[in-house]
Amino acid sequence: MIRALPCLALLLLVACGGSSRAPVADETITVTTSNFTDAAPTDWPGRSPDRYPVHGIDLSRFQTQVDWPTARANGVNFAFIKATEGGDMVDPMFESHWRGAGAAGVRRGAYHFFYHCRPAAEQARWFIRNVPKVPGGLPPVLDMEWTPFSPTCTIRRDGATIRDEARIFSDIVARHYGQRPIVYTTVDFYQDTELWRLEGVEFWLRAVADHPGEVYKGGTWSFWQYTSTGVVPGIAGKVDINVFAGSKAAWASWLRARTL
Repeated sequence: MIRALPCLALLLLVACGGSSRAPVADETITVTTSNFTDAAPTDWPGRSPDRYPVHGIDLSRFQTQVDWPTARANGVNFAFIKATEGGDMVDPMFESHWRGAGAAGVRRGAYHFFYHCRPAAEQARWFIRNVPKVPGGLPPVLDMEWTPFSPTCTIRRDGATIRDEARIFSDIVARHYGQRPIVYTTVDFYQDTELWRLEGVEFWLRAVADHPGEVYKGGTWSFWQYTSTGVVPGIAGKVDINVFAGSKAAWASWLRARTL
C-alpha cells in the first residue's frame, strides 16, 4: 500500500529541509500563462493539468534548438535541465540550456540521472563538480527510475538499497547546495522500491494517463510531469511538460523556501 508522506501535504509548500537564506522577492516572480499543445493529448479521466497555473518543462540533449525568450513568453515558468548521469557523463546540451534559461528569466534547476551500477556518493560528487551553485536556482533533482534498455546497467536492486542510495546522494548534495534534492520518479519505480518510505522528500512524479493522486494513491508531490509529447513555442520538437502543485501565490511561497 502506498502511503502519504507526512511532511508534505499537497499545498504545504514550505518544504522539509527549507533554507534560511534571503527570500525571493514577490515582485520578481512573474507567472506566464502556458500556450502549449500536445502532439498526443490525453483525454484526462480525472483532474486535468490545465487546472494548475504554473507550467514548465524538463529537457536534455534531445532538445537541441530552444529560443528561450519565446518559450518563456509562452508559459515556460521553470525548467529542469539534465546535467549529469552516473559518475562520468555530462549532458552535452546542459551548459547551453543552463545559460539560455537563466538569460531569459526562466527559473532553472539541474537534474542527475541515477546510474544503478555506481555508488551514490560518487554520483553526488560528479553532480556537484558539474552543476554551479547559482543564487535563485531551483533545488537539485535526483532522477530515479529503472533502466531496462541501458547498454551497460540493467540491475534491479531491492527497495531498501535503493532508498539508502537515494539518502546518501541527497545528503551529500544538500550539504553543498543548502537544499535537499527533489526526487523524480515513475509509477513502477515508486511502487517497486516503496520510495514513499523516504522521509523528508519532495517528489516530482510522472503520470501521463491520469492525475498523480489517482496513479500514486496518496503519494504527495510538488511537480507533475504529465506528457513527454508537449509542443512549446520556441522549442524544436517534442518536450516534457510539467506543472507545479499549487496556485501562483503558492509558487511564490515555494520559491521563497526552496531556491538556492
